[in-house]
Amino acid sequence: MSEIIELIKQLRERTGAGMMDCKKALIENNNDVEAAATWLREKGIAKQAKKAASRIAAEGVASVIVDGNKAAIVEVNSETDFVANSDPFRALVKEVNQIVLACEPKTLEEAKECKNAEGKSINELFIDAGVKLGEKLDFRRFVIVKKNDDEVFGPYIHMKGKIATLVVLKGGNTEVANGVALNVCSNNPTYIEETDIPADVIAKETAVQMEASKEDPSFAKKPAAIQEKIIAGKVNKILFDSVLADEPFIFDDSKTVGQYLKENGACVVSFVRYAVGEGIEKRQDDFAAEVAAQAAGK
Repeated sequence: MSEIIELIKQLRERTGAGMMDCKKALIENNNDVEAAATWLREKGIAKQAKKAASRIAAEGVASVIVDGNKAAIVEVNSETDFVANSDPFRALVKEVNQIVLACEPKTLEEAKECKNAEGKSINELFIDAGVKLGEKLDFRRFVIVKKNDDEVFGPYIHMKGKIATLVVLKGGNTEVANGVALNVCSNNPTYIEETDIPADVIAKETAVQMEASKEDPSFAKKPAAIQEKIIAGKVNKILFDSVLADEPFIFDDSKTVGQYLKENGACVVSFVRYAVGEGIEKRQDDFAAEVAAQAAGK
């Protein structure tokens, strides 16, 4: 009896599964802990697959790790903030980030097959964590960023991983790079410089503003040259608000980010900003209806 109890203890520590599930897994696999762990993972896959259509992983953590001239930024999702803030989930995110940084995969599918030092792939780590945490987990995205010796990384993590940013500067120093990274986090720019805005984007916004101006009766009475200036001004206001260099610098709003960079002999090479769950339509739960359904035995 003491032997089976010890095996159950080992299996629980390894998988985080419940005691009865561990006991059943051991019985089904002739007390082979390795086979039982695999069995539990397989059952976890089946259980999660049945519910996948109705479960949305839109919470989670974004993380960035820098190692010399290389950095990796990842987003890993969970269903709830409770799990996202748990130690096992955050350990998973850290390990995934480290694996991605070491392996330098080209695609998400390739990344999920990358393995840790113990030979476990990211896919397997997610299966284990899903069984242990009881939620749908998702490795959503990643990017590997490399820099030259004369460039500087500026990583920034906001609200324990709700937003992760990574800036690469040519020139400057770590303090300057970190300040610009905070700007990227705060204002979510789309472009580095005004010249980076594509011509088709400008043309599309101009068409939108031209159409919108038809709703203003006074606009039609203005000379054509004035109309063009008004439209151009509106287009510039909308598009230039998404330009990093034109933003007020977060630590001194008397100057722009572009001016701050110039003062420090630096320019932005690239930036990445991951906000957890952006673009994912979150499920809206009706808690009262859920309670009523459970009470009715549905």
